[in-house]
Amino acid sequence: MSKSIFELVDNLPKNNVTTMVLNSLDFAIPGQWQNTTNFEQMIREVTGERDEEMIQKIGDRAVWLFNDKTQGYQNALWLYQNVDKSDYALGAAALANKVGSKIGFLNFLNRLTPNNEKAQAIDLAIKLVVELVAFCQINGLPGDSIGDFVAALREYESDALMRMTALICIDGLVPFGADFIMKVESTLNNLSTQELNNNAGFSSVSKLIPGNNSEGKLQFISNSFEAVKSWMIGFVSSHNLTQNEVMKNLSNFVEFSEDKLDYVAAFLDMSTNYFEHTGTQSIARSLISRAMMEV
Repeated sequence: MSKSIFELVDNLPKNNVTTMVLNSLDFAIPGQWQNTTNFEQMIREVTGERDEEMIQKIGDRAVWLFNDKTQGYQNALWLYQNVDKSDYALGAAALANKVGSKIGFLNFLNRLTPNNEKAQAIDLAIKLVVELVAFCQINGLPGDSIGDFVAALREYESDALMRMTALICIDGLVPFGADFIMKVESTLNNLSTQELNNNAGFSSVSKLIPGNNSEGKLQFISNSFEAVKSWMIGFVSSHNLTQNEVMKNLSNFVEFSEDKLDYVAAFLDMSTNYFEHTGTQSIARSLISRAMMEV
């Protein structure tokens, strides 16, 4: 990594399409996510520390831990960055003049095509596995620790909870509606290794997905989705999440017509990097928490 963790946090955008999308999902988990884009401020938030000397020590230790390649923090960030890059096709420059006001969604239709349903389902599954493997990397666990990850989901909060909320809403409910779990499950059950290998998202992160070959990796992806399925069903139910509710909140900044919902997922994939954004924040919080215990 060419940048330190404090630079990565300090360089996070305060206001762009990604942050607007995430803020629109606050209705699902009110007050859970704050867009902290200053590393020193994050140290204060996580530790409650006010002593400047101690804050400096914690920050220095966090930077050292992140730079230590025997730890898994850089691998986790690599996963978060690469799974988003495979989605990113619409340049930020094309959207820059739209940030801060409603984005006229129909203006972009000539530059978009609706996401292929199978590709969208694979994308959700790959992002879920990236979250699982990143969790293991951050916590020093074997990469195939599915059970530990499922147990930890019950304790997710802040940036991590927002990331999973966005995954369910943006990659699940928006393109598929209430049946998104069945759609993804059906896709995985009928997916060939060749189709998986041809998927850009999988190719971008496959080297860190457990499995000796493509068949083993596909099995791991399927097993991971199956294990997390109940949690996602419960989350949707307990938070009363529906496609209509998500779209209603997104409409606060994106204008779209009801017959163009198949384009919305493509637009969001191409114009946001919510995994990298919140993933950077989660990694920083984990580093700070560990550093606080070690100094």
